[in-house]
Amino acid sequence: MLELSGHPELLAGVNELRARVYPDHPEARDARRHAEVWGWLGRHPLAREMRRWVLATGEGQVVGHLASLPQRYRIAGKRVVAHTTADYQVLPGYGFHAVSLMRRFFRTAENCVSADQVAGAMAVQRRFGAEVAGSLRYEAKLLDPSRIPRVPAPLRPLLAPARWGLRALDATLPSVFGRGPKVDVLDGFDASFDDLFERVAASVPCAPERDAAFLRWRYGTGSPPYPVTVLGVREAGSASGTLLGYAVLRVGDDGQNGYVLDLTASPGRDDVAWSLLREAVRFFGRAGVYVVRYRFATSPTSPQPRDLRGLGFFSRPRRAHTLMVRFADRGLHETALDAANWSYTTGDGEAGFWVS
Repeated sequence: MLELSGHPELLAGVNELRARVYPDHPEARDARRHAEVWGWLGRHPLAREMRRWVLATGEGQVVGHLASLPQRYRIAGKRVVAHTTADYQVLPGYGFHAVSLMRRFFRTAENCVSADQVAGAMAVQRRFGAEVAGSLRYEAKLLDPSRIPRVPAPLRPLLAPARWGLRALDATLPSVFGRGPKVDVLDGFDASFDDLFERVAASVPCAPERDAAFLRWRYGTGSPPYPVTVLGVREAGSASGTLLGYAVLRVGDDGQNGYVLDLTASPGRDDVAWSLLREAVRFFGRAGVYVVRYRFATSPTSPQPRDLRGLGFFSRPRRAHTLMVRFADRGLHETALDAANWSYTTGDGEAGFWVS
């Protein structure tokens, strides 16, 4: 087993491995995009703690790869660093080596937080002490059924009335549910995001450290999802004062998918979370996407299930990610093991790094 940083000549082999492990995914063969993502990860404030391990045969063929990505969290009031498993892939027939890669990860990383949906990878993590905290919700909302990829082209015009009906229903939402706080488009991440995060951390036991510096790195120039649109709600009568909540939105490169990468409201402000999600739906409708996708843990900082149903979202539990944790401190581990203690969205983990 080798560290990729000391053997750059193996990078081409890692790219070949990815294409062989995921032959049905065209993006797996996009070496340039993966290089951009890893370059961006190398600019993380904790990048010196990042590790990438590779397994190669005696002939130099790369048959396995795993990365360890550091991130700051607040757990039970303490600031801790936990690592996420990333880009975990092993060529079929080398299952034993899959275990050795994960063993190296857990020997290196004292704490671990990951959101995964690959059963095999989660099974290996459990062998080394990671436990399931719960599942993230996967919610979706159709804006234009006629553009669903699996619908045969000749039938799509027949679904146009459904699109018009959905738009008419969305237009009635303010009168049915109330208008809620005013939502504006924000210009980046300022110090008010630091204040909001501290309020979140004081109320919610477990959360990634989403301060302004992290958000600028996560969604700013040079990040995988850039450009994004940031929506925000500020205290009434203040153009630059207390931030009550925000949402980070991304229109996919294909123009068909809209992603809510992050939606965080001040704890207990369900009205703010609802207004942000409603405005996100409107934004994506104007952008012309056919479906809105949103993955998150239900918490005092997120929209509540009743509001999602009211806005026309539906759940996709079979495609949900599982939140797994392991902390060296037993008290922190027990706190993190309860999904109800988390404020977490898809933008916080590896799943959001590859959104295109």
